[in-house]
Amino acid sequence: MTKIALITGGSRGLGKSTALHLAEKGRDIILTYHSQKEEAEKVVKAIAAKGQKAVSIQLDIIKPDGFGQFSSTVKQILEDVWDRQNFDILINNAGTGVHNDYMKTTEAEFDRMMSEHVKAPYFLSQNLLPIMNDGGRILNFSTGLTRVTAPGFSAYAIMKGAVEILSVYMAKELGARGITVNTIAPGAIETDFGGGVMRDNDDLNQHFAKLTALGRVGMPDDIGGAVAAILDDKAGWINAQRIEVSGGQSI
Repeated sequence: MTKIALITGGSRGLGKSTALHLAEKGRDIILTYHSQKEEAEKVVKAIAAKGQKAVSIQLDIIKPDGFGQFSSTVKQILEDVWDRQNFDILINNAGTGVHNDYMKTTEAEFDRMMSEHVKAPYFLSQNLLPIMNDGGRILNFSTGLTRVTAPGFSAYAIMKGAVEILSVYMAKELGARGITVNTIAPGAIETDFGGGVMRDNDDLNQHFAKLTALGRVGMPDDIGGAVAAILDDKAGWINAQRIEVSGGQSI
C-alpha cells in the first residue's frame, strides 16, 4: 500500500523539495500552506506529474485551537481521496525565522518563534497521532544553529533546541506504537526563509560557505533528498537521532 506523508509548509522551500523527493520515492503527499495557495497547488500538480496523489490544505500553525479541526479535515481527505483512515509519515517543517541581534529581539518576535517552532509541532503532532498508523515515522525540522552559533539567530535557535529535546521524548513515548521520531538539522540553505537572508545577503552566504567543508551553502534539494533517504523504508531503525545535513559546516 502506498504510504502517505503529511508535510507542513509544503508550498515552498525545504517543504516543497521534501514533497517532491518523497513523491519520487513513491509516496503520496498531503501538504499544508499558510497563505500561498497557488504555490501549493503548483506543488500538487508537480507531484501528480510524478504519478503520485497529493492534496494541499490551509493551516495556520500559530493557532493551536484549530489543530483539532485540521485533524478532522485530514481524516476526511484520507477517506475521500485514499479510502483510508490513517496516514504514515508526519514532517513538521513549517515556520519562519528571525534574524535580529539578541539585544534587539522583541517579545513579539520571541513569542512567534515559540508558537511556530515549539507549540506547533508539540500540539499538532498530538492531534494527528490518533490518525497515524502504528509503525509510522515523524521527522521534526531543527537547524545546524543548535550546534554552532551565529549572531542574530538566538530566538530561532533556542526554539529548535527545544524541538530536538521534544523529538527524543516523543521517540521514547511513541516507541510502543513502533513510531520513530527523528530530527533533521539543516545547515545554511539558500531559500526565502528568514526573508531570504542566506540567499540574498552575499556576505552572509560567503561567510557560511567558507565555514563549510564542501565549500558552499546548501540548496533545498540537498535537504529534500536527505529527508527522502532518512524516511526510506530500509532506514526504519534510525530513531531518536539528531541528523545534521550541512555539508560539514563548522567542523
